[in-house]
Amino acid sequence: MGSVIGDILPLALGIAISPVPIIAAILMLLSPRARSTGVGFLAGWVLGVVIAVVAFTLLSSLLPESDDDASKPIAGTIKIILGLLLLLLAAKQWRARPTGAGEPPLPKWMSAIDSMTASRGLLLGFALSALNPKNLLMSVGAGVTIGGAALGGGESTVSIVIFVVIAASTVAVPVIGYLAASSRMAGPLEKLRGWLVHNNSTVMAVLLLVIAVVMVGKGISSF
Repeated sequence: MGSVIGDILPLALGIAISPVPIIAAILMLLSPRARSTGVGFLAGWVLGVVIAVVAFTLLSSLLPESDDDASKPIAGTIKIILGLLLLLLAAKQWRARPTGAGEPPLPKWMSAIDSMTASRGLLLGFALSALNPKNLLMSVGAGVTIGGAALGGGESTVSIVIFVVIAASTVAVPVIGYLAASSRMAGPLEKLRGWLVHNNSTVMAVLLLVIAVVMVGKGISSF
């Protein structure tokens, strides 16, 4: 199980270090309905990650693979394809990085965050985690790794829980921090939001590049 956890950690970090949902969570925590929308967004984010990784784990467990020492061409091919897709996303993010000192524009839906309810926050969190192409690729990679490792039910569950905790941590930390000390969080959250907005594309490009190379390497080693 240790090797599986080691393989899924970079993928979990790939979901965790996603500036857009972190920015969305921060904006919700700075909105009039901070507590309800923040908790709703976190719940939706966690739910989306859980459903995606569990679904792909179950699907990949059906792949006709041999024992642990044998080659696994199907899983290897999937990982190589995922790695190449992540390389394309990395190139897209790098081209989209801001070149000036001004703040790049945010998605238009973020302007509606101030008027969001808890239920809409939950739906938004679910959409950003489960339906985002980059996160789906990460979940597919994690699912193929966990489901194809012939682990027992308990070991698979522990691996999934570790993946979800790490993937959700960067959204959970500001929400939980705000709930615990809302009066002291406004300033740090605003500074973090500004940094993430300006460095969003660069951070994601570098992260996706690293994970893509790791994924391709893991795929090649499966043959």
